[in-house]
Amino acid sequence: MRVRILLATLLWVTLGIGGVWYSATRLFAKHVEQSYHEELEVHIKELAALVRVGPGGNLGMDRPLSDPRYLVPLSGFYWQVSLDGRETMRSASMTRGSLDESVAHDSSIHHHVESGPTGPAITYGLIRRVPGVGDVHYVIATDERLLDETIARFERELVVWLAALAAALVATGIVLVTFGLHPLDKLTAATARLRSGAATRLEGDYPTEIAPLVADLNAFIDHNRTTVERARVEAGNLAHALRTPLAVITDEAERLSQDTRTADAAGVLLTQSQIMVQQIEFRLARARSAASARGPGTTSRVCEALPPLLSAMRRLHPDKTFDTSIPDGLDTTVPIDAVDLSELLAILLDNAGKWSREAVTVGLARTDGTLQIRVLDDGPGLTAKQVTEAFKIGTRLDPAMPGSGLGLAIAQDIAAAYGLTVDLGARADGKPGLEALVTIPGRPPADG
Repeated sequence: MRVRILLATLLWVTLGIGGVWYSATRLFAKHVEQSYHEELEVHIKELAALVRVGPGGNLGMDRPLSDPRYLVPLSGFYWQVSLDGRETMRSASMTRGSLDESVAHDSSIHHHVESGPTGPAITYGLIRRVPGVGDVHYVIATDERLLDETIARFERELVVWLAALAAALVATGIVLVTFGLHPLDKLTAATARLRSGAATRLEGDYPTEIAPLVADLNAFIDHNRTTVERARVEAGNLAHALRTPLAVITDEAERLSQDTRTADAAGVLLTQSQIMVQQIEFRLARARSAASARGPGTTSRVCEALPPLLSAMRRLHPDKTFDTSIPDGLDTTVPIDAVDLSELLAILLDNAGKWSREAVTVGLARTDGTLQIRVLDDGPGLTAKQVTEAFKIGTRLDPAMPGSGLGLAIAQDIAAAYGLTVDLGARADGKPGLEALVTIPGRPPADG
């Protein structure tokens, strides 16, 4: 927005200044040319009034012209009076050359641009007939360069002043844009803090034009947070309310299974009850992760979530070792709800603990803002087909292993809710075992 406003300002300043320069130079040139022509007309009339034709056609003047420039040698201001067969009279300024007397060809005043003593000249001329003597040619001229220099000097000064005006206007535009859009910059920074998790609401004081928007956004954020919390509570309540009837149904089915007459029906009830338990657990986890995903201020740190999980895993799998590899100073902040992050990591760690022979290792690395979490075990690993099946609901690759077959499905669903990826495959270091790789994109940049 700032760039667009500045470009628009620069465009209009350029057009405005250009228009002022063009119109001012044209008007000034027209005015100066008109002044020169009027001045020359006055001077030629004055010259004709001052020249006296004596007996025998001798030419003389009562006094010099009123403009002293006609007395300065080669000043660019010249006059000339000639009479056929008589000596031509010239101004003191014309120390060389002559003027074309053909300009004066009748009693009217005519002007042309002719070649003068010092270059092209604006030349005026007229003829007056003296009885008994003949036609007297009056010619007066001014170098055209003097007119051009006057116009050029004005244009140079005008360019300097207009450039200063343009710079002042652009500087004013920059100041206005900087201060005028400062509240938007402040709002952008507050939004970035909200998205990065550094804040849970839009912070700061804003002018009256923006304050209602900020207030509405904060109200929406608060309402959304309340709604999410209520939905999570209701999901938990629903799951709890269903578990009790399911437990009763399961117990009754197990009792019926002891009677040969009802064993088949009891088996169906047990199977369906187990499916219902799986679906309740899966849908509950999905609702919780979907509700909190990408919420304002939703962040957590992997380095804080891992220690309690590793401690729990060591108790759950006492015959296995759990180690971590976290580089010093690594930023492990991720835009994930702490509960969902813990659940995701717990699923992967528990799965690795079940299948490993001796050790489970967790490694963290950040590349181009992307955080990668690697959970490595030294177990038998998985085939490509098993990897495809592993993420399906209820999949149990080894029925002898404890579990419900929901863990990896829930992990993948949590990852999908936050835009993460969970990949299973052979270890990148070439050692036997399985590698679970969680790729977490970087936090949104501050400028949105």
